[in-house]
Amino acid sequence: MPDETVTALLTELAALEDPKIRAVNEKHGDDHGVNLTKLRAVAKRLKTQQELARDLWRTGDPNARLLALLVCRPKAFDRDELDGMLREPISPKAHEWLVSYVVKKSPHCEPLRVAWFADPDPAIASAGWALTTDRVAKSPEGLDLPGLLDTIESDMKGAPERLQWAMNHCLAQIGISHPDLRARALAIGESLEVLKDYPTPPNCTSPYAPAWINEMVRRQEAQ
Repeated sequence: MPDETVTALLTELAALEDPKIRAVNEKHGDDHGVNLTKLRAVAKRLKTQQELARDLWRTGDPNARLLALLVCRPKAFDRDELDGMLREPISPKAHEWLVSYVVKKSPHCEPLRVAWFADPDPAIASAGWALTTDRVAKSPEGLDLPGLLDTIESDMKGAPERLQWAMNHCLAQIGISHPDLRARALAIGESLEVLKDYPTPPNCTSPYAPAWINEMVRRQEAQ
């Protein structure tokens, strides 16, 4: 396959723009307008190209940045580069993909988790909480789970939206993964009532932590 230039890819992505998709995304604070299935098809064609990924990210184009996160090599970024990328003005979707698709696979994941968790910027702190939630589920050794519940109990109710969602996910994951702390996690969720009235489509699990915990535990027990 011949090399595809950034300019050609920007032109291709612009042609895939769908105003209806952009309008829906903008309601959620996102700024991309390409159907993500089509974006993934472009990434599949390109395969992994780290330097191209860096060039795409530098354009600042929302669609190009999402594509960059799909074609990059996560282990090729150094710690400062990842930290800088997260601190740029990026949309919730790019923030989510950067953390989930790149940082989680990076050798710098744990030191970044620790640094971001304590960051005064709520958007950066939310990334630290997301990485902590992943550890709660997969490798909780060394985490102070009761201490996390203390922080959630005192801070989640008044936290900004993105940070609140991340803390709520951590609360639910503690309740789901750790039976010895489940009663306390449920009690915190019931007391704070965060996302209790969040509109949830039929056949979807509510983000309200007590409902989320109980449903996931029910599924585990049914297996």
